[in-house]
Amino acid sequence: MTTSNARWYALAALALCTVAIGLDSTALSVALPTLARDLDASTGDLQWFTTSYLLVLAAALLPAGMLGDRFGRKRMLLCALVVFGAASAACAYAASTGQLIAARAVLGLASAVILALMGAVVTVLFDERERPRALSVWVTANALGVPLGPLLGGYLLDHFHWGSVFLINLPLVAAGLIAVTAWVPESYGDRGRRFDLPGVVLSAGGLCALTYGIIKAGEDSWSDVPAQISIASGVLALAGLALWQRRAAAPLIDLDLFRNRAFLGGTLFATLAGFSLFGLLFTLPQLFQAVGGANAFGTGLRLLPVIGGLMAGARIANRLTARPARNVIAAGLALMAVALFAGALTGPDTGYGWIAAWITLAGIGLGFTLPPSMNAALGALSPERSGVGNGLIQALRQVGSAIGVAVLGMVLNAVYRDGVPPAAGDSVTEGVAAARRLGDPVLLAQVRDAFTHGMSVSLIVAGAVAAVGAALALVVMPAGEKVLAESGV
Repeated sequence: MTTSNARWYALAALALCTVAIGLDSTALSVALPTLARDLDASTGDLQWFTTSYLLVLAAALLPAGMLGDRFGRKRMLLCALVVFGAASAACAYAASTGQLIAARAVLGLASAVILALMGAVVTVLFDERERPRALSVWVTANALGVPLGPLLGGYLLDHFHWGSVFLINLPLVAAGLIAVTAWVPESYGDRGRRFDLPGVVLSAGGLCALTYGIIKAGEDSWSDVPAQISIASGVLALAGLALWQRRAAAPLIDLDLFRNRAFLGGTLFATLAGFSLFGLLFTLPQLFQAVGGANAFGTGLRLLPVIGGLMAGARIANRLTARPARNVIAAGLALMAVALFAGALTGPDTGYGWIAAWITLAGIGLGFTLPPSMNAALGALSPERSGVGNGLIQALRQVGSAIGVAVLGMVLNAVYRDGVPPAAGDSVTEGVAAARRLGDPVLLAQVRDAFTHGMSVSLIVAGAVAAVGAALALVVMPAGEKVLAESGV
């Protein structure tokens, strides 16, 4: 076993890997307009730059956790970091949309391995008293990409070639490789366990089809037939997976985990928090850029209160030693609900001070919710199966986030389209561009009003989900589950 200091150095290595993934996802969103121009990318191409990554990520999470348990988590992490770096370089120097889509798919594969195994390594490195503090650091690192991606991406796009937004991953990958090699110990799960090929096929196919259907429904509508077919196929495949796991001699997933209230509750509430958070992050950049006129760099600055709130919330939660985890999680979700309901009061002329206040409160609620939820779920996993177990947690969170963006995006877009004339297009970005092209201040005011009204409705929906989660936390989580942590983050 490593020394106490070495464990925290190893956590720093994992945090670097997490920041690299977060930066990649958010920096891409900043680069999309430039990619449309320089690569002559269509709207469909732009969607696939993101979708190819998400589909491979969703499909690979469970197999990645199993492979880490079998062949060594440190070894698989190092391989994934090398692939992540190589794919980032391939993205940076892609000469066509097809090359960039393929490179993004490879990035999704590497990210799946990293995400699936980081929680497993944390489970092995830290005991139940230190794990909440470690998870607070990890969750914060995971969220840092939200403002840092637009900040760095916006600066680089203003001064360098668009490929630079992918090259920023390389220093982080290099540092991660050195740190993981030096400080992360090798660990294994059940190495003699048989490879569950039907389970892998059903899980990968089901998660991929479900995620694609949700994304397509969010982009088009929930009445879109191909989206419905994809969602139904994904649900059927996952139902088949559940049936197969009951019969398999060496199942990919231990279904008994779902009988454990700590695992079930922790996974559920981490997913609900992700639902609300990603719905929030879907609307805020549009508010700051299209309505407020901020550039990508300014948008990143305006998102920083979310991270500040998260760090403060995690720090406070870690001081609530020996308190019932369900109370802390319920309080966090309740704070998120209050913040989102407050955000629904935002209008086109609302000052940034009000926005900063409620997104800070949302961040505090997230800091209260995520580390205790993740600790409860990971604490239910045995070291032998922590790779697959964490892959399952991350897969459910991934689907929950995709549903959050799709549902809340659909609500926002539906309200927006009802409030503007056809000339304003289907999005606030199109509407603002049309109003400025036509020199029509009345249309511009309609677009801004319609968007903020749609955002308000979507935030009310997200707040209602968080409020329901707060009530459920008091029922689902076991009464004996405590928040055990050292003070500080």
